[in-house]
Amino acid sequence: MINLNWKTARTAARIIALSFPISLHAHEDQQIVAANATARAAEVVDCQLADETSALCHQIVVNYKPENLEIGPFCPESLDDLGGIWHLTGENEGLYRLDRSYFEMMDELGYRFYDEEGQIFISDIAVAQPTVDHSCINVSLDENVTMTMLVPVEPQIADRPTELGTVSKVGIAHDGVPIFSDAPSIQHTGHMPALDTCGGHVDPGGWYHWHAASTDIDTVFEIENVDANCALSQDPTAKFGTAFDGFAIYGSQDPDGSIPNNLDVCNGHVGMVQDGHEEVYHYHASTEFPNLPPCLTGVVAVNNFSTTAEAGIGTMRAGVEGSTRNEPPRDGNGGTQNGQLPPGFDEAAQKLGVNAQDLLTALHDAGAPNQLDISQAADALGVTENALRAALPKRP
Repeated sequence: MINLNWKTARTAARIIALSFPISLHAHEDQQIVAANATARAAEVVDCQLADETSALCHQIVVNYKPENLEIGPFCPESLDDLGGIWHLTGENEGLYRLDRSYFEMMDELGYRFYDEEGQIFISDIAVAQPTVDHSCINVSLDENVTMTMLVPVEPQIADRPTELGTVSKVGIAHDGVPIFSDAPSIQHTGHMPALDTCGGHVDPGGWYHWHAASTDIDTVFEIENVDANCALSQDPTAKFGTAFDGFAIYGSQDPDGSIPNNLDVCNGHVGMVQDGHEEVYHYHASTEFPNLPPCLTGVVAVNNFSTTAEAGIGTMRAGVEGSTRNEPPRDGNGGTQNGQLPPGFDEAAQKLGVNAQDLLTALHDAGAPNQLDISQAADALGVTENALRAALPKRP
């Protein structure tokens, strides 16, 4: 086996596509999610890809969370309780269980999350913004919310990989739970949107999503020496989900239990998969948190994620009359403070068909205002580069 970098992986996949078209399918049986994971029957619809070509996409509608999925714990009530997990960036970077030792370490770093009695500051940002400098975020669910996602039927290799930044759209798990890249850092917002021990939490809009490959997260806990485990069945060789470019995401091991050594920059390769009959291009989970692909090899659909939620990622209803949920707190660089938007951003968001908060966050994560990577921002929003350039307000 040769070591595949981005260019050779792309070339290999295209050669395979010419000879064996099904080999580009990340899902040989075309079943993106389990039959009982959808709010209504999945269907194939016309869609537009980010490279401005027309295509067919699987349209999948799911509820705020799977019916039988037990979630939490997230924030512990006190220093004496056990909560979920958190991936700390910056000083003392690493994956931690949310317990007394973690919070006391954070206090030494200048982030105090508890009061004099050892009670954790917990905020439900869907109800009200935090009133303290550093709060553990634990959002309430909205059982009325549904999410609609688009996944290309025929995956197409992109001209270059799409890097996944903070809270980028990754894909959909086999259980119907949306997958997003790493959550915002404490340094970014001052607060901590705690994850449970399967690597998920609730969006401000009230729906649950993954920030990790949950069916192989115990491998990460073992390697990073974290005293935690996920209640879901763990299988490092099984399919976890499908990325928004149509290629499948598997655990950290090949079907024979070995660790693949020929992965490209997106943690993908062409090879055999569990229950597969031929070699296909697919991603693997890593053994470090977040254990998701760092980039996407293929082309995603435009507007591939939307929700009926009143706030958060993918909503079109933020700020509408009768809305009962708040947007998340953002710092002066990452977006808004006290609900104030820069001039022209409401209009730009409407032109693009995205939420204004998501637009600002995507631009910030892509280096705005001084070193903006317009391609990264466009990919994060699921729009074309030309559309984003045309919609953005001009600088004074």
